[in-house]
Amino acid sequence: MKQTTLITNGKVVTPGRIVAAGEVYIKNGLIEYVGKQGERRRPAADIIIDADGQYILPGFVDMHSDAIEKEIEPRPGAFVETELAFRELEKKVAGHGITTMYHSFSFAGAEWGIRDDKEAANAIRTIVRMAESSALIHNKIHLRFEISDNSGVGLAKSLLEQKFVDLLSFMDHTPGQGQYPTFEDYRNYMEKTYHWPREQIEKVLEMKKRGGLCAEENIRTLSEAALGQSVPMASHDDDNPLKVAFYKEQGVNINEFPINLKTVAAAFQAGNYVCVGAPNILRGGSSGKGLRAIEAVDAGLVKIICSDYYPPAMLHSVFKLAEKTMSLPEAVAMVAGMPAKALHLNAGSLEEGKCGDVIIVGLNRHLPVVIKTIVAGVPVYRINYRAPENVLKNAEEQLA
Repeated sequence: MKQTTLITNGKVVTPGRIVAAGEVYIKNGLIEYVGKQGERRRPAADIIIDADGQYILPGFVDMHSDAIEKEIEPRPGAFVETELAFRELEKKVAGHGITTMYHSFSFAGAEWGIRDDKEAANAIRTIVRMAESSALIHNKIHLRFEISDNSGVGLAKSLLEQKFVDLLSFMDHTPGQGQYPTFEDYRNYMEKTYHWPREQIEKVLEMKKRGGLCAEENIRTLSEAALGQSVPMASHDDDNPLKVAFYKEQGVNINEFPINLKTVAAAFQAGNYVCVGAPNILRGGSSGKGLRAIEAVDAGLVKIICSDYYPPAMLHSVFKLAEKTMSLPEAVAMVAGMPAKALHLNAGSLEEGKCGDVIIVGLNRHLPVVIKTIVAGVPVYRINYRAPENVLKNAEEQLA
């Protein structure tokens, strides 16, 4: 069915500027016009949305989100059916302004829960099939592969070849490097997160040591499969320029969460897309021992911001950066246009010919709030704050 949608009377954030009293016209899912109200004649729209003076932004492209794992397994060992978890998460992320979500599933050598390879693979297949039948947003799969997971190589390769994967990343959580510079750092993380006894954690450590012997072969096997399917690739938690160079040779051009500024600079100089986490920007630092993301942003080395472990942080990091560091169009590009470019998507910016993914954002007591979300021209989410009863009563008394 052909459909036209007009989003009007708002501050339109384009890649280069903010158009006051602007509008966006969408036809059959694609943007046909962006500009000032009344500057261009066009047919009447089937759906007219009044932005009421609020910001009109492109929908966000979240290339790395662990939210689906937490939705399926909200507590260690407590599982929710994948179908239910997926539908509930879609509603949430639409309200965060995310219109394209790369659901991140980890192949971690059957270490625990949803990070069991077979469980993760089954969830991936389920979500892809559900999204093909009906969906609120654009749903993609980000397969995160632990390079020491020797037993998972065949299954990961099969998912790539069967076109279930839209982004492949390589991660190495072996203690002694990367995110866990000492073995004690890793033990503390496991104890705090999963409440496992020390003996069980030691078994995981030993498994990682053994798996690391074949890590390079695993990377080469899967990177070759990804290149064969034109699947973009990323590396995760790199802590030195040599790792950046090695992964670059395998076809990787996205570096997620580099551990230090030296590695960030190496990735940037290699022409790669550097991705940092929105929670890091919002909170002012890493939840672990990584660098403060704002330092890399201020140095002009970061191109992409993802939600990492907290989807609401994308919107808030954008407005925080726009308040203190850069223009709003520049900040928006880091959560929309740049990830879309890195992942070869026709989305992420309010330009003619791009996918009609749009969000309307207002400010509520200085906090940005997504008021409406439109995906491919279809309204999928709206929110309406009500006034408390005492406020309404006072207003009535003033009118009396």
